[in-house]
Amino acid sequence: MNAWPIVLLWLFAAVVMFVGWLRQRTTRNAGLVDVLWSACMALSAVFYASVADGAMVPRILIAVLGGVWGSRLALHLMHRVGSEPEDGRYRYLREHWHDDQRRFFGFFMAQAVATGLYSLPFWIAASNPVAGWTVWSTLAVVVWLVSIGGETIADRQLAAFRADSANRGKTCRAGLWRYSRHPNYFFEWTHWFAYVFLAVGAGPWLLAASFIGPALMLVSLAWLTGIPFTEAQSLRSRGDDYRDYQRTTSALIPWFPKEQ
Repeated sequence: MNAWPIVLLWLFAAVVMFVGWLRQRTTRNAGLVDVLWSACMALSAVFYASVADGAMVPRILIAVLGGVWGSRLALHLMHRVGSEPEDGRYRYLREHWHDDQRRFFGFFMAQAVATGLYSLPFWIAASNPVAGWTVWSTLAVVVWLVSIGGETIADRQLAAFRADSANRGKTCRAGLWRYSRHPNYFFEWTHWFAYVFLAVGAGPWLLAASFIGPALMLVSLAWLTGIPFTEAQSLRSRGDDYRDYQRTTSALIPWFPKEQ
């Protein structure tokens, strides 16, 4: 199991993020970083599947599942970045950092590092020597389908809500958003377990290392750049309506809302 593909991917991601940082200086829209990260993740899945020495089935599944997931997310985010002003989270950072481009450069480079870390489960699963279709392959596909389907539904429900001008300044409580304040984040997190299932058979240490995907995503979404940033912006833009939503609705894991 050579390390050169991981190093090569890190270098590629750094170049992509550098170009993205330069573009952001012109457009003043840092949301591009999310598009580039998703695209790099999709490419990493295909790249690792093509150069790893694992069995054919896990390599094909990594290329398809990881590639489709990253591509779908990149296209979804590209539409938002191209059709809307800069996301409120990044506008806040721009104001808070006084548009200090050194900080934005560090932020973009951090996403290159994140690409390398998050893509490790792809590399591990693509190196799995277990040949043929297994029960773990089935579980991986089922988890992936449910997760990507749930995330897609949540994204569309939110997009439809935001498209109605009558909902401006209000909080989306439609569909899945009634049961979780961030159903898209929840399904984004559960989707990473598909790659853990694909790593079964690669060895105990590598299998344990594959949990870096769901672990990093949970930490990021729950405590770092996900829920805290998103909810801070929601409170700034929606105030008491969002505070009521916080009191009654689960933050991440879907559950029945509390009575007011």
